Amino acid sequence: MPSASTLGGGSAVTLDSDVFETAFNGPLVHEVVVAELAARRRGTHATKTRGMVSGGGQKPWRQKGTGRARAGTSRSPIWTGGGIVFGPSPRKYTVKVNRKARRAALRAALSIHAERATLHIVDAASFDAPSTKQAAQLLHAHRGGSVLVALADDEFAAAKSFRNLARVNVLHVDDVGVADLVGAATLVLSQAALDNLTARAKKEAKS
Repeated sequence: MPSASTLGGGSAVTLDSDVFETAFNGPLVHEVVVAELAARRRGTHATKTRGMVSGGGQKPWRQKGTGRARAGTSRSPIWTGGGIVFGPSPRKYTVKVNRKARRAALRAALSIHAERATLHIVDAASFDAPSTKQAAQLLHAHRGGSVLVALADDEFAAAKSFRNLARVNVLHVDDVGVADLVGAATLVLSQAALDNLTARAKKEAKS
């Protein structure tokens, strides 16, 4: 059975083998990560075409006799201050990924952390008040890169304790995606967050 160590000492926590012993599927995980990152894009970028740029209603000079190239408007795309040709417009970047594929990718990402022993459990209740010093001491022996700390409801003191540390990203467990798990070198979960992720990943595991 896979297990996870507890920060600050204590007995190891046994992990669900249905979730944390899944073979890593690189293409599937990549597909889900790309979809998640695309869904986070706001897609509000926009530029003005020549019809949207103000001004340019009058012909700059007469058609013939000036020796210059003919021009009908000063808002042509080839003029400074003119419109943009084929510029970006507001759009959605959402890519559909099947629910079972998302569950499988989540299990694969969690299994990698369990296999590499980079998954640790923190006792969020031990934080009576926010203490960055206490959080730093707990992570001292497990810092090998970026750290993702996932916590559940009513664990605000622990969240405030970890969020001021460098290269530590604190998220509510409901907001944790496959992209966050793959991008973190170390994963730290509270017991409630562990139960939440296990339930999310296991919903389609036996169907």
